[in-house]
Amino acid sequence: MLELAFMQRALIAAIGVGLVCGGLGFFVVLRGLAFAGVGISHAAIGGIAIGLLLGISPTWSGAVFAVGTAVAIAWSRRRSALSQDTVIGVFFTGAMALGLVLVSLRRSAQQDLFGYLFGNVLAISSFELTALLALGACVLFLLAITFREHLFIAFDEEIAGAYGHPVAKLEMLLLVLLAITVVLGVRLVGVLLIEALLVVPAATAALWARDFRGQVALAMMLGAVSGAAGLFVAYQLDLAAGASIAMATVLLFLVSLPLRRSG
Repeated sequence: MLELAFMQRALIAAIGVGLVCGGLGFFVVLRGLAFAGVGISHAAIGGIAIGLLLGISPTWSGAVFAVGTAVAIAWSRRRSALSQDTVIGVFFTGAMALGLVLVSLRRSAQQDLFGYLFGNVLAISSFELTALLALGACVLFLLAITFREHLFIAFDEEIAGAYGHPVAKLEMLLLVLLAITVVLGVRLVGVLLIEALLVVPAATAALWARDFRGQVALAMMLGAVSGAAGLFVAYQLDLAAGASIAMATVLLFLVSLPLRRSG
């Protein structure tokens, strides 16, 4: 498998995205942001559709759209009395509907959109891989330097604010990092399955780890292992790579659940 250049790039991408999703997934699980991940990932469809129609990189246009949606969600939640889930639902449906309407204007774009919905890691280029790894490193770096603040806010937002932490800005940063991570995973597992890498490795790690730092490390490891194992199975059995990676994360969770309960 590794004699093929495109498989080498796919494996590096799978491990890299798994690491980033595992690290960020810790806060997604801890703060109950799973629906936010779904909303932002589906909202990215609007940006991807714009890129397909204008002939620009759908990945970058999707990234801009996803980040813009994350900022809008954070701003709207603070400016209105609506719950975060309600705000996410509004932007989620609106952006996704916009994307589908735009794609329907050009039939040739519909097939291209399919690859972004379900992932196509085997087609990743060297440039895309470099950009993915660079952005992933930036996400992990920002998470590392703000880890204590985000942990503080997760447990008591009001006290964190009283201690002088910029709660609103940190929440917006977390949603922006979530948006960037969603776009990083689009090539790997697609818009519709990125939630598997964001939630399941962190949920599995929560079953085993005894402290928060251990949980983050284990979630990152499980994300990377799931990416590599899913890609290997997909190659051997000629299956869809994105779906195989998502299934690998779920299988690890299902195996861990009874073992942890009996341990």
